[in-house]
Amino acid sequence: MYRRSAAAAALLAAALTLTACGSDGDGKASAGAAATPKPPASSSAPDPADATPAPAGPAAPDAKPTGPVLPDAKLTPKTGTFKENEKKYLSGRVPAKTDPAAVLQNGQETCQRIERTAKRDKDAAAAAIISGDITGAKDAVELLCPEQKPVLAVAARGFGDAPATAPAPGTYRALTQSTTCTWEAKGKDGGVLASGPEAPPKAGDKITATVPAGTSAFRSTGCYAWVPA
Repeated sequence: MYRRSAAAAALLAAALTLTACGSDGDGKASAGAAATPKPPASSSAPDPADATPAPAGPAAPDAKPTGPVLPDAKLTPKTGTFKENEKKYLSGRVPAKTDPAAVLQNGQETCQRIERTAKRDKDAAAAAIISGDITGAKDAVELLCPEQKPVLAVAARGFGDAPATAPAPGTYRALTQSTTCTWEAKGKDGGVLASGPEAPPKAGDKITATVPAGTSAFRSTGCYAWVPA
């Protein structure tokens, strides 16, 4: 819709970096993170556009800037007008002295990545949101591409390899077919309540995990993401 100039993009990156300096951010990588697990094996070859580096911005795009932002009355593009849903997305999200069209484009690009991935494999789209490969999905989907709400709903019920605190009891499936996927569920006392797989998975095997009631932490390695089976 609104294409930002190179100058607008540079200004946006600088403004977002400054406003994000005081925040810890939810997107900080774990200090001891292992090699990145494989995404769902059922996915098609990656879309070349998906390999394009994400626009510069804070670590967690759903988080709004901590510094001064443009008031809603000044959320106007240089040409044309914003739609009502676009104005809602931009409200409180545009750092002062930043082109709001550039911020809007960030959200639109998030929607495009979800749409492209979901078209090939909905599981892969949900896994990318859960793992943080696609960031800023919540607000972008709800306000800019609501047709992707089913994918967002699946992702909201899942969790990644990092420890999940008190996950709902039940059976979950791993959104990968990696042969290195392992998992364990622990109780409040730190004791292992369940773990798996029982036997090393073979290439192409579907991996599931049963989370017992009373699980306080669920951790996995090489499993990428989990959703209810």
